[in-house]
Amino acid sequence: MTNQAMKSSPVQIGSVTIGGDSPIIIQSMTNTQTDDIQATVEQFKELADAGSELVRVTVNTPDAAKAIHAIRQQLNDEGYADIPLIGDFHYNGHLLLDRFPECAKALDKYRINPGNTGTGDLRAEHFSQIVKIAIANDKPVRIGVNWGSLDQDLFTELMDENAKREAPLSDKEVIIEAMVQSALNSAKAAEKLGMASNKIVLSVKMSEVQDMVKAYEKLYAELEKIGKPYPLHLGLTEAGSGMKGAIASSAALGILLQQGIGDTVRISLTPSPTGKRSEEVEACKLLLQTMGMRSFKPLVTSCPGCGRTGNNLYQEMAEEVGKHIDAMMPVWKDKYPGVKEMKVAVMGCVVNGPGESQHADIGISLPGKTETPVAVVYKNGKMFQQLKDVDIITTFKQMLDDFVAEKYGN
Repeated sequence: MTNQAMKSSPVQIGSVTIGGDSPIIIQSMTNTQTDDIQATVEQFKELADAGSELVRVTVNTPDAAKAIHAIRQQLNDEGYADIPLIGDFHYNGHLLLDRFPECAKALDKYRINPGNTGTGDLRAEHFSQIVKIAIANDKPVRIGVNWGSLDQDLFTELMDENAKREAPLSDKEVIIEAMVQSALNSAKAAEKLGMASNKIVLSVKMSEVQDMVKAYEKLYAELEKIGKPYPLHLGLTEAGSGMKGAIASSAALGILLQQGIGDTVRISLTPSPTGKRSEEVEACKLLLQTMGMRSFKPLVTSCPGCGRTGNNLYQEMAEEVGKHIDAMMPVWKDKYPGVKEMKVAVMGCVVNGPGESQHADIGISLPGKTETPVAVVYKNGKMFQQLKDVDIITTFKQMLDDFVAEKYGN
């Protein structure tokens, strides 16, 4: 991983620190109607249980603002006091935070979109009101610039300047410049109002991978130049659903994280009608773990199969072992510290089976269709046992349980 020279300043958000020496923090957002207190609490808990370390909710109406205090109180009562609650404000945040001081106090951070605080002179006035309320309540803010709601006055000004250049930039390049300037100008304005620099988080989210990467790289370079190491929240906005959303987000975030850019991440997925909101949290965890940046649970290395794998046992086994790990993790994570780093291999034939199994903490190499019908189990890089004439899946799951107790029990 490339190490950047600049370390971001730590920002405290409730009980969670982002930036500094903290790991990359995972966050997500509810999609319930916030004034439906019970539905919002339940989805908050779902996201937190999945591993979201920060959870954001929409605060867009008086009823939503009124609900925040009750939501926070119920979460505290049900054991979620350590998960920060973040308010997402657009258009009327200055009014809601002013009219509902209980909301302003109960939230752990405010998200402000500088392109949506008003038009003309009102933009700065409304932005100022939100920042002053944040200062009065000792709350951090994320200044989150989105290209779908970019400050049009700033964009028009930069487009006019660009037209006068001998070699004008493309419209997309001007948009990226406007995104970065909007974030920097807003952070500067917040500090001028009295907000401490260690209360500010920035983001410049776009929906196309290469544009988003360029925007964050440019913002990071500008922050390095002026010596303002605000932590950065990474996200590909409107990423989409399913594989498209997960892959596009992982590509964009992976490029930046590999450079050492970014302190907290969200993978924003459009949920399927039957899917869970927490799928975006699982995507974040897999991204960070496969990049070697954090560990959350044992990961299974398994082969894709080919003409050598004469049956579906390797598929069934990889799926069953994965499900078994998920089912056992609530017990394992407390009883066996270190188990989340364990590597498991389920391989389908002799080509890569023994090698991958030897690289894992525990692995099994299943026989291909032309091989002797014996499955070989490896532990700590050495052949441990051959399995024949047994229920291989059930036997290996029991061996996995025994191995976890043996290796991580102390």
